[in-house]
Amino acid sequence: MNKERGQITIFIIVAIMVIAIVALLFAFPKLKTAVGFEKLQSPENFIQTCLEDTINENVNIISKQGGTLEPSPYILYQDEKIQYLCYNPQKYQACVVQIPFLEKHIEDEIKKSIEDNVNFCFNSLKQTYEDRGYTTNLKKGEVIVELLPKRIITTMNYEFTFSKEEDIQKREIFRVIVNNNNLYELVAIAQSIMDWEILMGDSFEQNYMDFYTWLKVEKKRPGDDTTIYILTDRNTDDKFKFAIQSWILR
Repeated sequence: MNKERGQITIFIIVAIMVIAIVALLFAFPKLKTAVGFEKLQSPENFIQTCLEDTINENVNIISKQGGTLEPSPYILYQDEKIQYLCYNPQKYQACVVQIPFLEKHIEDEIKKSIEDNVNFCFNSLKQTYEDRGYTTNLKKGEVIVELLPKRIITTMNYEFTFSKEEDIQKREIFRVIVNNNNLYELVAIAQSIMDWEILMGDSFEQNYMDFYTWLKVEKKRPGDDTTIYILTDRNTDDKFKFAIQSWILR
């Protein structure tokens, strides 16, 4: 009995010590670093973590506004400004494409939307490494955004050098990859729909859905000779919205 009581007492003491250590780590986060619980992220992972959510959010906004940050001309639909990708308010005339190189325009809009965040993330990276005793040097460079099948890649040609004692390391290219985003395909389909609208004043949405089984195409007509298209990836719920006004007959 005495032996069992002694084992129980030891177990209780150990449990109390573990709880106390965990409580201290939560109460004083810097202790995590001191005892090795918090590992310093690699520069690549730091930038990926810092930027990925922001890129996703901005892509979502741009996609719902017809591929642009500041739509013009636009129609207000359900409190959203939706860009006219093809527009002509004249009767009996085909619409005129408003954004000739849509894919390139969207890449530039995403880039513009994250410029401040890119600078913030790299400055935070520099400060984080310096706080851990590293000597750092940062040279800012070009930012390139690419829409690709099933993903969006942001490449930053930033040179980041960090050293501690005799260990010197350098990174010259950073990439943030947003996977499972179908904006590339949605934009290509939007351009195809525009071609039909220019030629015929309408499109055959069922044909697209028959060919692309993952795609849902909705056409909304607010009543002012405008057609609003909502393209949705059924697998991810990613959307691309845009407006067209063409071949007004009344």
